[in-house]
Amino acid sequence: MDKRSHQERYAAGLKTRREVLGAEYVDKSMASVDEFNRPFVELLNTYCWNEIWNRPGLERRSRSMLNLAMLSALGRTHELKLHINGALNNGLTKEEIGEVFLQVAIYCGVPAAVESFRSAREVFKERGL
Repeated sequence: MDKRSHQERYAAGLKTRREVLGAEYVDKSMASVDEFNRPFVELLNTYCWNEIWNRPGLERRSRSMLNLAMLSALGRTHELKLHINGALNNGLTKEEIGEVFLQVAIYCGVPAAVESFRSAREVFKERGL
């Protein structure tokens, strides 16, 4: 178990979140924190972005590939676009992202892959790729 304080784990998670998703997106998201969603944001930064993303068992590229596949399978387009950006930030290539979505087509269905490829093309266009 991580012996650091909750604040230290929160800060480490927030740092990782900024590195993966981009500081601009995270700062905008953090600016909307209020009393209602603060407990969720604490959970997100501490457990998702620190306890999971900072674990030594998988590198960020692998975690990004897993997220792309899972978000595709669940049809979570908004989060998928966010994590396509994160995957690019973590060093995945367009070709590797395409390979993930081909796998999605077989295991999760063609409609999921169609939406995933569409989302990726939008992100690639936004990033000038």
